[in-house]
Amino acid sequence: MKFHLINSYLRIPLFYRILLTGGSFILLFGLLIHLVEPTTYRTIFDGIWWAIVTTSTIGYGDFVPETTAGKFVAILLILLGTGFISAYFVTLSAAAISKENALINGTLAYEKEGHTIIIGWNERVRELLSQLTKLRPFASFVIIDETLDKLPISNKNVHFIKGNPTYEHVLHKANIAKAKTVLITANQHKNEMEADMAAILTLLTMKGLNPHIYAIIEILTAHQVNNAKRAGADEIIQTNLLSSFMMLNSVLSSGLSQVVEHLLERLKVEKLQLIDVPDNLIGKTFKQGHEMFWQQQTLLLGIIREGESYLNPPPHFVIEKHDQLFILKH
Repeated sequence: MKFHLINSYLRIPLFYRILLTGGSFILLFGLLIHLVEPTTYRTIFDGIWWAIVTTSTIGYGDFVPETTAGKFVAILLILLGTGFISAYFVTLSAAAISKENALINGTLAYEKEGHTIIIGWNERVRELLSQLTKLRPFASFVIIDETLDKLPISNKNVHFIKGNPTYEHVLHKANIAKAKTVLITANQHKNEMEADMAAILTLLTMKGLNPHIYAIIEILTAHQVNNAKRAGADEIIQTNLLSSFMMLNSVLSSGLSQVVEHLLERLKVEKLQLIDVPDNLIGKTFKQGHEMFWQQQTLLLGIIREGESYLNPPPHFVIEKHDQLFILKH
């Protein structure tokens, strides 16, 4: 029984053990001084008050021991109390420094929920976070990367976890079970095939731990797109396809890349969105929808129906209840 109590005590975190020991220490000396000098310390509370004040400030002078026995108790309290206070603040400081180092080095687990996990670190992610933290100042993001020693940016809403994202214990540190969205970027340190395989393996691991997480994955090679879909990707970004499209159209129409870059700059202010069809637009034509949104300084670009995209459809195209509208909102 005695061993069990000692073992249970030792399992308590050090910070709380010191608080427990200190509290017991104060109560003991408060009771002791009350028993030794009951005329000066008429209640146990007076004794406890004296013990607290003496331990932390060497006394206010409102209670002073008058007997030799009382003074001896005070000497013990001062000597032992100094050690306790020192140990308390040293432990508190060490815990704070340890937590700060763990946060910087990526070893501190993330405990909040509803966050977005981003796999990998590169310039695309740096720019992405720069925009996201402005557009969603209260959102939380967790970066998982095994190549960084510490996160190159400082933002209270961005948490860093160092490790391989295919390892379950690393994902548990990122609180994968409570995450809302994951963005898996291509590993820039691998060739295209290896980067896609690593991204799909990461996706499989994350979907296994949280089947409901919304997964966006960057794929570099076209023949891995179907594998990403089978692995559970909700959205697939084909970076090379987008880049090739830009290069092709720049060759065919000189100066187009500058126009697209200007458009991308505008998207920092204006936002592309997918929204559900408002009730007053059900059964109306694309032209009527375009006119309604135009009055709201919003541009209707297209319609998504059963997974198919209809960009700039004919004016007579009828909007249905379960469609989604693709808009550019100012």
